[in-house]
Amino acid sequence: MLRDARIEKINFAGGEPFLHREMLGELCKTSHELGMTVSIISNGSLITPKWMKQYGFYVDILGVSVDSFNPATNAAIGRGGDAHNKHVDHILRVRDQCAKHNITFKMNTVVCSLNWEEDMNEHVRKLDPMRWKVFQVLILKDENSGLPGELRDARPLVVSNQQYQSFVFRHSDIEVLVAEPNNVMRNSYLILDEQLRFLDCSGGGKVPSASILDVGVYKALECSGFDQTMFNERGGVYDWTRDRD
Repeated sequence: MLRDARIEKINFAGGEPFLHREMLGELCKTSHELGMTVSIISNGSLITPKWMKQYGFYVDILGVSVDSFNPATNAAIGRGGDAHNKHVDHILRVRDQCAKHNITFKMNTVVCSLNWEEDMNEHVRKLDPMRWKVFQVLILKDENSGLPGELRDARPLVVSNQQYQSFVFRHSDIEVLVAEPNNVMRNSYLILDEQLRFLDCSGGGKVPSASILDVGVYKALECSGFDQTMFNERGGVYDWTRDRD
């Protein structure tokens, strides 16, 4: 249905998509065979050479979430962390697997109160991603704003616009950095939830549309809050399909 609606690129994110390896692999395979560009965002810990050998051909872009290169900071954020910095080891292994299978490697970083002063220049240059998306912590009602019944409270992680911009400025020599503060990120993504409903974040929450299975893609899109202009301005369109031999 998404392909019939002329959607060209699909990104599988979570949570952690690799918790369901086989399902993810089959989704990538089907999407590729339909002619769509396939992207995945992962924390990198569950990506195996076996999976890459079986399904890597169907993946164009694999992005890894990297919020710090400091073990203590990673532990505080919730990405693990010890004296051996296992999260960074995972990232390096994923980068090497991407190179082996000709998959474009990119990085995502969320700037928060725990990492906004960190200097990541040396590590990012070593990893050499094709794209480095740098986000600002975003508070959404019914998601992470600390209200009763929500699973998370991200308020202690919030950074000011000035703190966020200082992080971006510190890494401004890295040409592949794509900065996405709250005002850019909030409405410039088309997000489908597990019930295949588009989520409208324009009002500061996640308001679901009807499911595309019930009303079709175009009708559901009317309630997505998607800002096409902002999508274009943040560089949402780029050369995203890799070469295959």
